[in-house]
Amino acid sequence: MLLVGCGDVGLRVAAQLPARIGLTAVTSSPQRRDALRARGIRPLLANLDDPASLRRLAGLATHLVHLAPPPGEGWTDPRTRALMAALRRRPVPGAVVYGSTSGVYGHCNGEWVRETRPLRADSPRARRRADAEQVVRFFGRASGARVQVLRIPGIYGMDREGGTPRARLLKGTPALRGEDDVYTNHIQSDDLARACIAALWRGRAQRVYNVNDDTQLKMGDYFDLAADLFGLPRPPRVPRSTAQTELPLMLLSFMSESRRLDNTRMKRELRLALRYPDVRDGLRQIPAPKA
Repeated sequence: MLLVGCGDVGLRVAAQLPARIGLTAVTSSPQRRDALRARGIRPLLANLDDPASLRRLAGLATHLVHLAPPPGEGWTDPRTRALMAALRRRPVPGAVVYGSTSGVYGHCNGEWVRETRPLRADSPRARRRADAEQVVRFFGRASGARVQVLRIPGIYGMDREGGTPRARLLKGTPALRGEDDVYTNHIQSDDLARACIAALWRGRAQRVYNVNDDTQLKMGDYFDLAADLFGLPRPPRVPRSTAQTELPLMLLSFMSESRRLDNTRMKRELRLALRYPDVRDGLRQIPAPKA
């Protein structure tokens, strides 16, 4: 198995794989090689921004999990394009899982969203992901590889850097008032890793899956819930007109898209029983910080 994008979720995937599976992870940092070996992972030095360095990946693995993000600018994902080009030489991986984002759906007015909904990626960030999805799915059709695209919402976790809203709550960052608020979706980090593994072996060919829990909360209600669990003040609520002058553009972009992801296909086809089906379950596992 080849792992591309060996960050927090990638390492969780590696930790949950059976020991009998040989795992190679691509890293662009020579300093990470010893740390990866210590986890039983064979490091392979390559850089998605240097297509020539990817040639050695051809024919290396029968299964691929691709979790590397696109670049931070532009409208396409040259990294995924370079990776898929390098893997065209036979034998190609038999199964490919790509971690995308639910942002490719764009603003859906709080409606329920299934995988068949046409994409409406509004932000450059989401358009780069939509481009990567196209590239990976074309690779599957052209090569015969069984490709699955996972559309992933907000990831949280007790031992994940930035994986809880605590820092935002401590800053007192405002949330939108109820009438202006948006529905948001979540997945616990270990459940996401389990979904990646389930897709490798159970996912249907050229299939898209929403990977999210069962929570139905608006964003401000989510922060209120977290504040109560952490023993912190709830964030102030502001109208959207005020938020546009007070909050960073990145945060505003998340506040401008409302949707509720339908995860029925994930449950039925991947047969994945979430350990944290509700964000309340996951947040309760996060220990309170020491005084």
